[in-house]
Amino acid sequence: MVGLIWLPDTIFRNSKNADSHWITTPNQLLRIWNNGKILYTLRMTINAECQLQLHNFPMDEHSCPLVFSSYGYPRDEIVYKWRRNSVETSDQKYWRLYQFDFMGLRNTTDVLTTTAGDYVLMTVYFDLSRRMGYFTIQTYIPCILTVVLSWVSFWIKSDATPARTALGITTVLTMTTLSTVARNSLPRVSYVTAMDLFVTVCFLFVFAAMIEYAMLNYYSYIIRRPPVKTQRMAYSSFNMGPTPRPMMPMGNSLFWHDYDDNCMDECLDGKDCKSFFCCYEECKEGGWKKGRIHVNIRELDSYSRVFFPTSFLLFNIVYWVSYLYL
Repeated sequence: MVGLIWLPDTIFRNSKNADSHWITTPNQLLRIWNNGKILYTLRMTINAECQLQLHNFPMDEHSCPLVFSSYGYPRDEIVYKWRRNSVETSDQKYWRLYQFDFMGLRNTTDVLTTTAGDYVLMTVYFDLSRRMGYFTIQTYIPCILTVVLSWVSFWIKSDATPARTALGITTVLTMTTLSTVARNSLPRVSYVTAMDLFVTVCFLFVFAAMIEYAMLNYYSYIIRRPPVKTQRMAYSSFNMGPTPRPMMPMGNSLFWHDYDDNCMDECLDGKDCKSFFCCYEECKEGGWKKGRIHVNIRELDSYSRVFFPTSFLLFNIVYWVSYLYL
């Protein structure tokens, strides 16, 4: 009977492959009413293409379309129309999406203009929202714990070089592994996703914690280095007196060093201080240090104990608010 009835040449325009179910018999339904109305249904399985925008991955939402129309009959020969409540899904307790939450569906009607004519396009959109549970457990929590672990070095003595170096290298390698694993679960896209941004910032925090100890160790070595003994002519015009604390400029910062040794370079005559190592009280009042921030290099770990957690907390607040609510 079905073979004797004319059927529209419906195609699914964004399908990659489609199969009809024929076991044990063709899964078809045909009903004919006295007024000439015909109901024909066919059970099919369709794999359709869905273009995903992964900028907000894994907090992304998508509307995946299923588009169908006539292949050869234009709008003036065949017209597709939606009936009220014609699109619906089965009870969700019989099916489940493990990586997405099904938010609902909607249908639209459009007209496609081609050289062969105008065709009616019928589209069903499936609204999906990705679940974050897997990525939170596999990526976000390990990254946060690795960053927190890198801060432990700030409470280790600066002279414990093997311990702090091993901890810094371990956390850097761990972040590298987490970044590789997180990237393997994504398609190879050329733009930066939300997960890429988070992992990259965590890597920078871990790397910065290691660089912090490198700076502390280097300048601590400079402080402990014995002073250079040079023979210079004695000046009888003024008295050197007790040696004040010297200063050493680093970029826009001055690091004050508290030690009792003499300056590494003896002061020149007058108020000109060689290499900015001040041996005169008057040098500390000079204009060359105006507008500079004074940081004690010995207290660098103390500063890091406050700066690193605070900045990482602010980053997390901005990150999660931006991607979840904006």
